[in-house]
Order: sequence, then structure tokens, then C-alpha cells
Amino acid sequence: MLVDDYTMVTRLVISVILGGIIGFERQHRGKTAGLRTHILVCLGSCLVAVLSLNLYAGVEGKTNADPARLAAQVVSGIGFLGAGAIMKEGPTIKGLTTAASLWVVASVGLATGAGALVGAVATTMLVVLALEVLPRIDQLYAKRSPRVQDLLIKSLDKPGQIGRIGSALGGLGVGILQIQIEDAEEPGKIYIPLTVKLSERSELDKVIKELCGIEGILDIDTK
Repeated sequence: MLVDDYTMVTRLVISVILGGIIGFERQHRGKTAGLRTHILVCLGSCLVAVLSLNLYAGVEGKTNADPARLAAQVVSGIGFLGAGAIMKEGPTIKGLTTAASLWVVASVGLATGAGALVGAVATTMLVVLALEVLPRIDQLYAKRSPRVQDLLIKSLDKPGQIGRIGSALGGLGVGILQIQIEDAEEPGKIYIPLTVKLSERSELDKVIKELCGIEGILDIDTK
């Protein structure tokens, strides 16, 4: 069925609103892809879905055209934006959640363009719920249980540095679950990803203070 101009504009406006809701949450948290990026992805996906339906309606019964072919390219093509949102900072990977939100917002745009408005709205609300509520539940749970904490230590490349870190943590009674050494981009410096188990949240400040007192330690990121 051909999508008339009024319906098309209505769906485009709805896609801007839905994409903007998810994008606002990402921008509020200072992520790489924010309000404008999510709006544009959702709007473009919606237009592609509407265009697919109208192209198919124009040739229906005359050829074996598939209305889903253009929409399928959106799903595969959104990967380049997702890759741009993922950044590597030393051994740490950031931006995976934002990349996933871009993929979902493209699907919301396609659903809006195809007229599946209930599914599009429901998905938007569930995405916001996942991005806003679940991290708070995770933080609440972490306060009530032994905490596994990831640390990223930047240090001068000095012999015996791992031993010094182990001794410092052992003196505090902090268990080491994992520790390794990775090359840094700067000559003479290394990254030491470290996973420790803390019995109380307040212990983290003591651990950081103790580690910062080790000669050669340049920076500690709590991720």
C-alpha cells in the first residue's frame, strides 16, 4: 500500500521524537553519539522504510521486487557508525552500549517508517529503561555485596613493579583476582590492568592511595 505524504511526514516526525528520547539519554551521560546522531539515524531509517514501501507499491505485481531490500541495508550499514562510537583507551574498550543504542535506534526508525508504531514506542521506552534503571540497580547491588573492582594503572616501565603492587595490596588485605602488563603508546610506560576484590566500597580510596604511593605509578583509572 502506498504511504501518502501526510502519513509519511507524521512517521518522520515520530521517528525524530523517538530517536531524540534515546539520544538525549546518551548525550546526558556524555557519550560519543548523542542527541543529533540518534535523531539522524532514526530519521534516515524511517525514510528508507517509507521509501521501500512506496517503491514496492509502484511495482507490485509487475516484478518480484522485495520491499525489505533497502531496509536490510540500513541494518548492515549502521555498523560503520557503531564502530565510530567504540573507542580504545589503552586496554579499555568504551562505547559498546552507545554503539548498541545506535543499532536499536535504526531499528526503531525502520519500525516507525513501516507503520509499526506500537513496537517502535515500546522499544524506545524499554531502551531508556535499560539505560537508566539497570545501572542504578547494579550500583545498589554492588553496595550490598563484595565488590569486584577493575583498575587500570599507568606506570613507568620499572622492574619489579608488579611485585610492589602485590605487596601493597597484600598489606591492605585486598585480594588480587587478575593482574597483567600491557604496552602503552608512550615509550618507557606500561598499563597494568588489575582486578581486585573489596569487602567494602570504602576500601577503594585506601587502595588507590596506597598504590599512588608506589614510585613510578603515574595514574590510576577506576573505569
